Amino acid sequence: TGNSGGRFTMSQSSDAPSGFGSSLKLDCTTAVTSIGTGEYLLLEYHLEGQDVQRIKTGTSDAEEVTISFYVKANASFNFVLEVRDNTNGRNCSKLFSTTTGWNRVELTYPADTIGEIVNSNASGIRLFFWIHAGSEYTGGTLNSSSFTTNVLAANRASGISSFYSSTSNEFYLTGFQMEVGDTATSFEHRSYGEELALCQRYYWEAVAPSQGTLGRMSYI
Repeated sequence: TGNSGGRFTMSQSSDAPSGFGSSLKLDCTTAVTSIGTGEYLLLEYHLEGQDVQRIKTGTSDAEEVTISFYVKANASFNFVLEVRDNTNGRNCSKLFSTTTGWNRVELTYPADTIGEIVNSNASGIRLFFWIHAGSEYTGGTLNSSSFTTNVLAANRASGISSFYSSTSNEFYLTGFQMEVGDTATSFEHRSYGEELALCQRYYWEAVAPSQGTLGRMSYI
């Protein structure tokens, strides 16, 4: 979040669509009545470059990508999911809407034949859920038809509503999935053991030799 007086709490909620046990919940606790030009609030996720090579970005065989997720809110809102090729600085944004019930959103992003994505554990693709922003990010025309280099800031989140418009606002998200191609398939549920093993990919410990277990720090 940036330059905003709005505030929210984030928690795991048991409110979820059929087949899911929980969701991410945002609850607005401080509203913004006058939105500053440079304000923004977004959810961000990074994908390692080595994990997105199958998209074949930057080649003549580049493929479309379809992202699906379940979403609901306390009212009807319009928000944006932006996909950024972090290696080449190329962006594409798509609008989606919420209702008071759970809906599965399916968004297909075009193939991009310009600029290969780094094949390493560096950030290759970044995903941004824009749910509040000032005119610096919303005052233009949404860049939604193709990936474009150096997208004007005003074209990144044009058309969105403000999550900070009221302290009654709630936003729920679950079942997020990104796939190669133009079709969204059923969500791939994995076992607890598989998810734990994947999380441990980012787990490490630092131990101070002179302090033994008292000096042990664990990070995820």
